Amino acid sequence: MQSFDTKQTFIVGRIDDLRSGACISFELPDGNELAVYNVDGEYYATENSCPHRGARLTEGVLCGHIVECGLHGWQFDVRSGECLTVPDRIRTYSVQVEGDFLKVFLTTDNTDRKSDF
Repeated sequence: MQSFDTKQTFIVGRIDDLRSGACISFELPDGNELAVYNVDGEYYATENSCPHRGARLTEGVLCGHIVECGLHGWQFDVRSGECLTVPDRIRTYSVQVEGDFLKVFLTTDNTDRKSDF
């Protein structure tokens, strides 16, 4: 039986390009987007789509570890993906700083979702 690597790694930018308190979007090869956040020098990544109406979270407001969707105000913790507004969540992904670059790790078998904090 052949084994397949289900992990993908993407360099999403340089640490110098993502100032503290900011977020950027990164388009994946399949057309989906990630949102990458800098919270006081700690980096997080989530899907970039609010589950309510599909608005891009990078067009919302980041305040500490909470991103607020700019369309209807749903709030999410970027560490866990937990929605603070309704019982829902967004996917989160591991981020690693390697040299001057930010790398995001995704899997294709749903093991990339981080556990709650």
